[in-house]
Amino acid sequence: MAPSVLENKRILAVDDEPDVLDTLADLLGEYAGLTLDRATDYETGFHLLRSWSYDAVILDIMGVRGFDLLNASVHLGFPTVMLTAHALSADALKKSIEMGARAYIPKEKMIDIAAFLEDVMTLAHGSNVQKMFQRLGGFFNKKFGSKWMEDEQTFWAQVTSGQFDPQPVILKK
Repeated sequence: MAPSVLENKRILAVDDEPDVLDTLADLLGEYAGLTLDRATDYETGFHLLRSWSYDAVILDIMGVRGFDLLNASVHLGFPTVMLTAHALSADALKKSIEMGARAYIPKEKMIDIAAFLEDVMTLAHGSNVQKMFQRLGGFFNKKFGSKWMEDEQTFWAQVTSGQFDPQPVILKK
């Protein structure tokens, strides 16, 4: 295997499903020196975010207060990707991108997590999101319908062209 940017990196994964965390560990286990910290709940994930420096963070949305963790992770400067099954929707995708997520990955595409993480670690924010859409645009169109971007054409045009620059978000209860 050729050297990868993932070697000798520290990544945090937060998901309430231990089998998902085990699968991530298996998928990333071949990278020399890669440390994968894991949490199955919000409190542990938040504690780890505040305790270590991460090269990337992988967050579930449901079950672990993923958007709250995304907010914290982005504000701490950690490149963050959302990995979801139950919150797979156009609204959750938009919210993730607006809040600064670098990618929004359906769990059924988790097999490609290494490629997404390599992009997150090597590309600028806009280019990274643009590349995610190149990889997953067809999947999103199939899942959400071919006209899912029509109501927010300006926003999605910025995102898919790599021009979107997220602004700080203040979450409301």
